[in-house]
Amino acid sequence: MNLASASLTTDQFARIDESADSLFYSVPRIVAHIDDNGIKSIKAFLEHHLPRNKTILDLMSSAYSHLPDEFPCPRVVGLGLNEVELRSNRVLDEYVIHDLNAEPRLPFFDSEFSAVILTASVQYLTKPVNVFREVQRVLQPSGPFIVIFSNRMFAEKAVAVWRFSSDEGRIELVTHYLHQAGGFHAISFVDKTPDVDESTDPIYIVMAIKQP
Repeated sequence: MNLASASLTTDQFARIDESADSLFYSVPRIVAHIDDNGIKSIKAFLEHHLPRNKTILDLMSSAYSHLPDEFPCPRVVGLGLNEVELRSNRVLDEYVIHDLNAEPRLPFFDSEFSAVILTASVQYLTKPVNVFREVQRVLQPSGPFIVIFSNRMFAEKAVAVWRFSSDEGRIELVTHYLHQAGGFHAISFVDKTPDVDESTDPIYIVMAIKQP
């Protein structure tokens, strides 16, 4: 995939299941979508890259937010689709039910958050550039936007361009979204796949900083 010279088409954001996301996610799934080794790797990364004692938005949140244990943060806000999952998430101080595919605009003020995390869900966005622009709007200047993903997915709800891409292509895709959204700099990638002697989920992280 060469995204530098090609524009993504509407067909590339088609899904096998085009029913309303609110229906698909109406049944609570009180499970982690990354295995234990992957979760440890994510927590270690966030420990070093999240600002301390600041407000964090967990975008497309669920029953678990993989913040480091006892991480100092006065306010963590989750945005997701299933209230049972969000209510059971012990990390969240508050939550909002909101369907980003139906309405990409985030229901928050400009520069409301010091950091935004998107974990294991970017593959489901049908209007990712619009959402990333909104992330840029609600982030404070110099705040990090951290996009974490693996190779797991609900295939029926993942967009076509994600389903048919390699891991390398997905890294390029997220980077492309950030460039198209604008307002970010210092875009970087790190492979945080755990180095363990057993099968484990790959962990890929693309991070960008809102321009000052």
